[in-house]
Amino acid sequence: MDNAYLHDEPAPYEQIAITLSDGVVLTGRLWRPEQPAADKVPVVLEWIPYRQSDNTAIGDSMVHGYFAQNGIASVRVDLRGSGNSEGLLFDEYLKQEQDDACEVIAWLAAQEWCNGKVGIIGISWGGFAGLQIAARRPPALKAIVTCCSTDDRYADDVHFMGGGLLIDGMQWGAGLFAQLGRPADPAHVGERWRDIWLNRLENLTPPLASWFAHMERDAFWKHGSVCEDYGAIDCAVYAVTGWADGYSDPVLRLMQNLKGPRKGLIGPWTHMYPNWGVPGPTIGFLDECMRWWRHWLLDEPTGIMDEPMLRLWVGEDLKPHPRFPQIGGRWIGVPGWPCEGAPLALHLDDRMLAPEPAVRAAAVRVDTPQHLGAYAGEWCPLDGGGDGPEFQADNRPDDALSLCWDTPVLAAPVEIVGIPRLTLDIAMDGARATVIVRLNEIAPDGTSARVTFAIRRVRRPQGVAAGERFACEIPLKGVAYRFRPGSRIRLAVSTTYWPMVWPEHRDGAITLYPDATALLLPGMPETAVHDLPGFSPPVSAAPIPSEDIEPGDIIRRVTWDATSGASELVNTNQRKTWKLGELTLGGRGLHGYAILPDDPASAKAWFESVQRYERPGWAIRLETRTDVFWEDGRLMLESDYKAFENGAPVFSRHWRHGFDY
Repeated sequence: MDNAYLHDEPAPYEQIAITLSDGVVLTGRLWRPEQPAADKVPVVLEWIPYRQSDNTAIGDSMVHGYFAQNGIASVRVDLRGSGNSEGLLFDEYLKQEQDDACEVIAWLAAQEWCNGKVGIIGISWGGFAGLQIAARRPPALKAIVTCCSTDDRYADDVHFMGGGLLIDGMQWGAGLFAQLGRPADPAHVGERWRDIWLNRLENLTPPLASWFAHMERDAFWKHGSVCEDYGAIDCAVYAVTGWADGYSDPVLRLMQNLKGPRKGLIGPWTHMYPNWGVPGPTIGFLDECMRWWRHWLLDEPTGIMDEPMLRLWVGEDLKPHPRFPQIGGRWIGVPGWPCEGAPLALHLDDRMLAPEPAVRAAAVRVDTPQHLGAYAGEWCPLDGGGDGPEFQADNRPDDALSLCWDTPVLAAPVEIVGIPRLTLDIAMDGARATVIVRLNEIAPDGTSARVTFAIRRVRRPQGVAAGERFACEIPLKGVAYRFRPGSRIRLAVSTTYWPMVWPEHRDGAITLYPDATALLLPGMPETAVHDLPGFSPPVSAAPIPSEDIEPGDIIRRVTWDATSGASELVNTNQRKTWKLGELTLGGRGLHGYAILPDDPASAKAWFESVQRYERPGWAIRLETRTDVFWEDGRLMLESDYKAFENGAPVFSRHWRHGFDY
């Protein structure tokens, strides 16, 4: 359903400045209700570094304006060192960021129009921030809505999955690198803009250099991971995500481990607010947020806490497509987590998934080609709504390069809700191996759709020799899905998944022993509620005016060199050129990956970005390039940043780093 607007006109707002205790001034945009819900109203904060005065201004006006049109205040503040805020930003989720947030919350609560209660809403960085700030317990913070975020920055973030180094993390690190050098806008900060900008440029460091220096879960990743102490969070938490997003398992863990008031919602969507979610259906997410805010910030009875703690979309009939995936399904509710039903055990027997263990099954070697994975899509599709081909395609080409085991054609539906687990015996040639496990549905026409999957970088246990058999367990990403009668369930196993996960440098093969391998599929919970009331349709505030000058497009191409066998995937993003008042914004991006099918050491990835900000008489262009590759068994990172003012170069720097992996 298309998003409707609550009113024809955008909600009015004002630019604000907040001076912190160390003198640094942060800038923000505040929406106050023309018809307040009470004499004094609560305020909802979104806390991210993505330029509230331009880059996120349209979406902000639709979300925060909606809260204001419903009677509460809402504010978007740029972090220290981003947008038009002073200071420096070096990396994500630093302690300084949390300290600043606690000051901002206290400032908001003290405003004469505020009732002293503050909420936080955010997606991705903002969702992380909500959890991390909640763990600091600022007194005025009463409730948060955290979307597409994680409680564990190592186990479930864009950087690693099961210990495997994700290419999405490289892409994001290159993107953050480009963002850190963006200028302040002279229309908002006056002549100081240039000093602020040059200070940012001179203090640039590539975030990937910090991330690659910590390949294991250590203190670096534990910082900002609220799973280290769930008990630190005592405010109310509403955790929201989609099964197609990279951040679905954290919602299940938060429901299991938080002790305070909490609710969870997992739909079919990717990395988007559910009122714009892809694949559909979209829902009236902002209405759902208002029910939450009214309950916790205005003490109004809305009934939201009388409903099941966790609402899940049980998908079915998944139709994979790089741009336009489709999925059917229905909502269920469960009273808490965990609540998985009785598991269905399937065993490996001569390339079949059977209900009984194989009496005698030969060991199989898994050593898949390096280019397997070209049809996987990205770990966390970001460009929903048809903007970018980042979703999985038909998995058949990847299945053909994997080892697969299928059930017979299903005579009855199989419903799973929870975390599938593969228990297996393996042997390894080297000290490390990356094992990829996919659970697919094979439609009657042969289409293969990935329902869920796992990436697990396995370390050979101490005392176990090369080639010696040992047991391990691989949990897959949680999922709720109904396999239809007439389809088949497929287990696909590989040791490569390029370019989603970085390959082992060498000796990445495993031997799998089917006689000791079982796939456990969690069943439908007995406590599930199936007759839930539906959500309201999507609605928001009207967006602020803007003008599209040139359309953008994203193109994803995979090529194969028949002579060398080299496989190359290149994603080009021609961003749209658009205007916000007198400000024109535009640019382009590219990320590419190349590898030889039999040589993991040939892996290389590169990322390019061009950003443009222009006003009459003022033009800024930023150019970045990031390269990642193997060199003499080490993971290498090269980074370049160039900045131009009115066509003249003002900054250029090159960095080179090497790491063990």
